[in-house]
Amino acid sequence: MNKRSLRDIKKEATANAIADAAYELVLERGFDGFVVEDIVHRAGFSRRTFANHFSCKEEAVVMAVLSFKGKQEAVDLLAGMPVNTPPLDILYHLMKMRLTTELLWKMNKLVLLSEQNPTLKPYMLSVIRRLQNECQELVTSLSTGRYPAAYTHILSGAVFGAIMPILDGSLQVRFPDQTDAELPEAMTFEHYLDATFNYLRKGF
Repeated sequence: MNKRSLRDIKKEATANAIADAAYELVLERGFDGFVVEDIVHRAGFSRRTFANHFSCKEEAVVMAVLSFKGKQEAVDLLAGMPVNTPPLDILYHLMKMRLTTELLWKMNKLVLLSEQNPTLKPYMLSVIRRLQNECQELVTSLSTGRYPAAYTHILSGAVFGAIMPILDGSLQVRFPDQTDAELPEAMTFEHYLDATFNYLRKGF
């Protein structure tokens, strides 16, 4: 994996700080309860810095999904896997590492928020698509050309398609920090993820 420059790291850290501030504000005040000036004040940056990273507050809010810790650690760990590891196994380990409790709740809250605020929805769909593309590209790079290009697209599309119903509430699945008492009839997220990959391995 290519090492990122210090400039790129600082640029990403600034974008993450702004996105996190926007996410905090939307939880505290609701989508209509703040403006860009509130975001930059909370994050400690200028309006110009905001404009260097985001086109509007909608984009900043949803980009909080990408500002999670452990992303580079996941990439580094996967890069150390045996070269003959099947793409499905690579994707499974990637999902286990990246779909943390924090990220699941962020995505869940933002998906539900986008249902209430139509201007937010295209940005939310775009960021989920970006997550899917990042996973697909990483799996492809680690598969070292052993499979057709379409294969990793199909796998990542299937997995993210399975994740969406638990984010929008269509399926009742308990997140890692939820108890049996909260959702007594629901399976755990770990069980759901394992079941998804078992279906992909063995069929229905």
